[in-house]
Amino acid sequence: MASSPSVRRERDALGELELPADALWGIHTARALANLSFSRRRLGDAPAYVAALARVKRAAARANARAGVIEPRLAEAIERAALELEQGGHARHFPVDLLGGGGSIGVHMNVNEVLANLANETLGARRGEYAPVRPLEHVSASQSTADVCHSAARLAVRALALRLDEALDRALAGLDAKAAELDGTTTLARTCLRDALPASMGLLVRGWARGLERARAALAESLAPLHAVSLGGTVIGTGAGAPDAYRACVVPILAELEGRPLARLENPSDALQSGDDLAGVSRAAVAVANALRKLASDLRLLFSGPEGGFGELELPHVQAGSSFFAGKQNPVVPETAIACALQVVGLDRSVQGALERAELHLHVYDGVAAANLFEALELLANAVALLDARCLRGLRPNTERCRELAQLR
Repeated sequence: MASSPSVRRERDALGELELPADALWGIHTARALANLSFSRRRLGDAPAYVAALARVKRAAARANARAGVIEPRLAEAIERAALELEQGGHARHFPVDLLGGGGSIGVHMNVNEVLANLANETLGARRGEYAPVRPLEHVSASQSTADVCHSAARLAVRALALRLDEALDRALAGLDAKAAELDGTTTLARTCLRDALPASMGLLVRGWARGLERARAALAESLAPLHAVSLGGTVIGTGAGAPDAYRACVVPILAELEGRPLARLENPSDALQSGDDLAGVSRAAVAVANALRKLASDLRLLFSGPEGGFGELELPHVQAGSSFFAGKQNPVVPETAIACALQVVGLDRSVQGALERAELHLHVYDGVAAANLFEALELLANAVALLDARCLRGLRPNTERCRELAQLR
């Protein structure tokens, strides 16, 4: 049966499938969608990961050309296509499930097919023809799903962690300024939720800042192992299937594209068997979440009232807090930050659980760990920025209430 103008037909070793004519992905992506999908978390919804995968593919194409593995004109077409993906293009053409099984095979094949089709279009071919650029023979030459996705995941984690670091930097500057502002306000300190002694309100705010600062430092330290990548190690870290000339230059090329030093892992076989580096970053993300939760929980207590609670802080009134009590102001932004912290702790459990499932020569759940870590880092960056902009910078002391409480001691 002939295909209609809106569809095309592709064939692989398992048979033939009908695909949307305009899809940049192909039959292997279609099979991943049918066989490996259960969540709503698409590859296209992780732009930092797509960009990192594209950068890895750019490096591989250039290294393959230098090594004489593929023709320079084909490598150039692949690089041009990959640059489009790095810049955020074609996100809707990455529908595979980030949490799908198979050691991220769906992710890798989705990228290979999109790049092949884009490259072929620049060379005058149509989508689905896979000539002259083929997904496996050219886009994936000298590579494996293992080393490509492993390396790209680490690049993406670092990029997302740096975004969180920037949000923390702004929040810390705001907290330190707020602490100085509140140093002149004396209130009642508590221990075990019982009255203690008069203390500057700045003391508490400065404590919030230092807690976040320590968590930020731990996060930065956890990123150190991610400066080395497994690219060139292929399927189990031995480099089988990749020529020496390619392996010698692919990581330096990737470092050039990243604009920062990168190293080849001394033992890529070990790295591909385990995911303890991602697990370490996830634990550091939980430390940030816990510092954020403590800060937000304190805000809720200090804002409680106005008659029956602490009532020592006034938070910015950003929206109605109740559909029942007219004019009620609730600590909705701190509560949002706490909800984020709870979610990050849950995501970390998935990351640690993936590590516990590592076995033999390839950790096939590394992609699951990476996907959950992407989300945790993104959630934290968003929540820190939200709390900073919509709450911390506008909080004010209830000076009358603070004076009243300080006089109790």
